[in-house]
Amino acid sequence: MKNLLYSNLVDYIDQLSIENLSQERKEILDTLAEFIQGKIDNNEVCNLNFICTHNSRRSHLGQVWAQSMASYFNVFPFYAYSGGTVATAMHNNIGLALKEVGFSIENLAEMENSVYAISLGENLPKVIGFSKVYDHSFNPKTQFGAIMTCSQADEGCPFIAGAEKRVALTYDDPKEFDGIPNALEKYKERSEQIATEMKYVFTKIKN
Repeated sequence: MKNLLYSNLVDYIDQLSIENLSQERKEILDTLAEFIQGKIDNNEVCNLNFICTHNSRRSHLGQVWAQSMASYFNVFPFYAYSGGTVATAMHNNIGLALKEVGFSIENLAEMENSVYAISLGENLPKVIGFSKVYDHSFNPKTQFGAIMTCSQADEGCPFIAGAEKRVALTYDDPKEFDGIPNALEKYKERSEQIATEMKYVFTKIKN
């Protein structure tokens, strides 16, 4: 379904280089790839839930980029979700960083915890972005992979009910740059890091 993604998004993914990932990082990412491959091999739906404390930044990026790479590499049925240990709001800089590389984002409900429709392509299902706890009714309850994108959530939630697999794939929080002039650039860097690692994961999947 690569050709269904927005052309600017395809161009962005095309130029992402996976060559400089460390061996340590690849070993963690390979664990995630093995989980996805197992689901595909067994003709099962693959669900991933990207989990961070506030479900405001890194977990949203993980969800959006995983879903995008599934489309880019024609891996299906695949669905990415996100959640936190508490609900807050998807940070505005996440939407801005995603828009810059080719996503279309619509604010469906403007409120303290706004709901966004994140479009990968005109004829692809939209990713619905809003902050929620990881076991919210919007998310799968069983047979999913739990991807822990921050160390606080990983340490604070030793058990994720319903998860078949748990992978600690943690990232530095771009929140630490909030309030400085180039904050958006730091969000874009984190988005690119996550996009690159999700690209690596999906290059390993054989349909």
